[in-house]
Amino acid sequence: MNDTLPTLSERDQRGNIVRLTLAQALAGANSVVVYATGAIIGHMLAPNKTLATLPVSIFVVGMAACILPAGAIARRYGRRAAFLAGTGCGVLAGLLAAVAVVLGSFWLFCLATFFGGAYAAVVLSFRFAAADGVDPSRRARALSFVMGGGVVAGVVGPQLVTHTMYLWPAHMFAATFVAQAVVAALSALVLLGVHLPMPSAAEVAGGRPLGVIARQPLFITAVICGAVSYMLMNFLMTAAPLAMQMCGHSQESSNLGVQWHVIAMYAPSFFTGHLITRFGAGRVVTAGLLLTGLSVAVGLTGADIAHFWLTLILLGVGWNFGFIGASALVLECHRPEEKTRVQSLNDFIVFGTMAVGSFASGSLLAAYDWNTVLWVSFVPLVLAVAALALTRPAKVAVAVGSP
Repeated sequence: MNDTLPTLSERDQRGNIVRLTLAQALAGANSVVVYATGAIIGHMLAPNKTLATLPVSIFVVGMAACILPAGAIARRYGRRAAFLAGTGCGVLAGLLAAVAVVLGSFWLFCLATFFGGAYAAVVLSFRFAAADGVDPSRRARALSFVMGGGVVAGVVGPQLVTHTMYLWPAHMFAATFVAQAVVAALSALVLLGVHLPMPSAAEVAGGRPLGVIARQPLFITAVICGAVSYMLMNFLMTAAPLAMQMCGHSQESSNLGVQWHVIAMYAPSFFTGHLITRFGAGRVVTAGLLLTGLSVAVGLTGADIAHFWLTLILLGVGWNFGFIGASALVLECHRPEEKTRVQSLNDFIVFGTMAVGSFASGSLLAAYDWNTVLWVSFVPLVLAVAALALTRPAKVAVAVGSP
């Protein structure tokens, strides 16, 4: 459906993919730092300990709230303008968080994570930007390869926390967020060299009404599967670091768990696109949901470090297949002039849903325990599997790049 997009030169395509992959790697440190430290800092600063995971939930709210404005900026001024606005939010997030830790202000820290979420919302559009101006047969691979930049983030983010959290002894994690702001600034410099087609008059106009597009069965399935994949990843990832601490495991062990989780989220990206092209996005999404279910089952078998780590690794791979597969399905649901509106709508729904899961995760962990969080995860998982089963197999398994 979207094979009439203007094609960029081979040089620009390669340059964009390299720069977007590097920017993805740098920007990923933002999310990793928040996930690794947010609940811990929240527990230190919150006036009520049941609010410990609120900063991470606010991060997700920031993602959901800023996706549509970021899409509007991209549609009117081009994707690069949206990228630079997002990295500006990333720098602000790091500086505000550092000040919040120094002042001991829980609510200022929540504001900082909101801006961090705004940055993350823009970073999510990197995957779709990679497909702009690329031949239809290569779009899934371009999208997937850029997501692979998160592998570096999986190493950089946790190590950034480990090596900076005690640099300012009186204020644990303050130096970490200063470092995160510097990394966001570096990402902005990388993005300055991205060359993408400017919005056409037809794209600014927007194409068909969103209601018409959103009623497509394939779009509904893509949104449900993307939302469940991301919500469950965030649902469990929000609670895991604090749950590990509650089980007596060290912060360093938690950091390593997050590191391997993020590597598992992004490392498969180097071949996920090939799998989608060969087997169809629907089958890849199905595999992702099954792996997510397996990760929950592993978590229920014990609370040792090994159980947490294996749960997080399987969760990461499941997220990769589920989310990238669902994103590939979205590419089949819009015309060229509709891309930024449809992609923004998809991400808004995905991360609005994810915000609900994030809030629920902290409440369940505080009121009950880690096992309760795991058992509840099966509910949305069953919903996503049902959505795939009810959508015609020929539609779900359509290969990316088909006309």
